Order: sequence, then structure tokens, then C-alpha cells
Amino acid sequence: MPERIGRYTLKINNNVHIHSSAGIAGKKESEGPLGEFFDVTFNDNKLGQSSWEKAEIKLQTTVVEQLLKKSFASAQDIDVVFAGDLLNQCISSTFGLRAFNIPFLGQYGACSTMAQTMLLSSVFVDSGAAQKAIAVTSSHFCSAERQFRFPIEYGGQRTPTAQWTVTGAGAALIDRGGVGPLIKHLTIGKIMDLNIKDANNMGAAMAPAAADTISSFLQDTDTKPSDYDLILTGDLGKVGSALLIEIMQNKGYDISSVHNDCGLMIFDTEKQDVHSGGSGCGCSGSVFCSYIMQKLQKYELNNILFAATGALMSPTSSQQGESIPGIAHLLHIGSQ
Repeated sequence: MPERIGRYTLKINNNVHIHSSAGIAGKKESEGPLGEFFDVTFNDNKLGQSSWEKAEIKLQTTVVEQLLKKSFASAQDIDVVFAGDLLNQCISSTFGLRAFNIPFLGQYGACSTMAQTMLLSSVFVDSGAAQKAIAVTSSHFCSAERQFRFPIEYGGQRTPTAQWTVTGAGAALIDRGGVGPLIKHLTIGKIMDLNIKDANNMGAAMAPAAADTISSFLQDTDTKPSDYDLILTGDLGKVGSALLIEIMQNKGYDISSVHNDCGLMIFDTEKQDVHSGGSGCGCSGSVFCSYIMQKLQKYELNNILFAATGALMSPTSSQQGESIPGIAHLLHIGSQ
């Protein structure tokens, strides 16, 4: 069973591993610095479907199919799947995974969903509620733009703080007593709201939550940033990453030498015109489940913190002038 360490952190005790993972991406993402690491990429961002939403549904189906193939497993071997996305009522997950006939628990953590689904999968496996669990999430640039901002046909000008929602998906198989990177600790984040209202500046909205979760973990475990090879955030982009480093310094932690952000890694921000970087559930999902996992499996990374971040907004809340609450969930992962 998980054991509480300090105030907010859970220690995982029963050899819970990330057995395998799969990360897939769209055309723009495949042209970025991490293109060679994705398991599957698509040149057609509609994936042969009749709408952007159906394209994202296919992302979820494809990434789980790829995960099962890499794991030499079938859907019948899986006890539960935790899945979520950005669309209303998480339709990418429910429609994308319905054919697998796996017990399903839908999640909404906004762009923190990859960490949230892995966190819950780990708790289920560690407690014995499941032997094998899948964590999965996705996002699509065009479906997200249509829901949260303006349809791409509108042709609106993007502000410098805006981020580019990643077209991609990630999936991870969590099991007990197997092989693969070891999940050691979990920290469930708290909702943080500093009254940011600009939907084109989500990095600023999420950075305080990332700082709170990371500092809570460091305090609970009595560790320091230099103890880790990498402190990886989800999709803060340029603006949010700079704010995170500043906030952490004010808390007495210098993470500048070990921090990176999936939203900065997935695109070439100088050449690909993504302004502040990448975002979306599929950002941290695809980067972690491809590039980072491969680094862990090759022992090029041995001790990392993965803190995916999310902006807990909706079109309705933004239209009504509400602020954007942020959240960040953290996993401490080792190569063994």
C-alpha cells in the first residue's frame, strides 16, 4: 500500500514499474527536435477522419494499440484504464477507448492529465486493486483551438505568450514486480489561483502550481534539486518556465540547472513559430512516453521528477470572466 511521507507525498512500496509506453504525434511535432523518438507520426492532421475531434479520438485508439503491441499484451490483460483529454466530457477518451472493453475511469486534469492518470494507475497497482493499469491522454491543436479559443478558420493573431497545443498522445502500462522505470513517490497537487485570466498565457497560470507541488515534494522527502537528473514540467513554455524558476528561487530552491519543460522540448521555438512553446495533454504525454522513457530505459536518466501541469479552465468559465486555476501532479521515477 502507498505510505504517506510528510504532508503531501505518497511512497510507493511494491515495485511498481512503467512496463512500457508509447508516444505518437502529428506532422508539426514530427518536424521538431524529438520527431525521431515518437512511435508513430501522422502527416495528415485529420488522420483520415471527417473532423478534428474524430482525429483526436483516433489518436487515443492508436496510442493504446501501439502500447499493447510494444507490451506484448492484449486488452484482456489490463485491469483498468485511466484516461482523459481536453474536450468536453473527455470524448476523445471515451470514444477512442470504447472498443477495447477495458474497465474505464475517465479523468480531467487538463494538461496535467498524463501525470494524473499515471499517479492513479500507480496507486491502484501498489494497493493491489489492479495488476496492470494503463494511463493515457491526448490533445489536438485544431480541436483545442475550436473549443477554447477560436476555430483556426478565424485566422486570429496569436499573442507572444500563447502556446501551441500539441497534436499527440501518450500511453503507459503500469504494473507490479515487472521491468522498467520504477515509480517511487507521488505528490498530488493543490489548486493554485493567482487570478490570471488570459487564456493565451496559461504558462503564467500554471507556474505557481508547479512550484507548489515541486517544493512540497522536496520538503516531504528532505531532498534538493541537485539530487535529480531532471525536473521535468509539463507544458509551461517559455513564460511559465521562467516564472517557475523565479518562484522556486524565492522558495529557496535553484532548479535552473536541472529543469526542462516538455513544451520547450517538443518544438524548435526559433524555427517553428509556436510562440511560447507547446501545450496540451498530448504535450507531456507524448514527450514523456517517448523521449523521456527511452532515456530512462537506457539509463541515460536515472532519477527524475515529472510534474505535469494543467490549467483548470473551460470555455464557459473564461467567457464569464473567471480566472484560470492551475494544478500540477508529480511522480518521482527512477531507472531502477
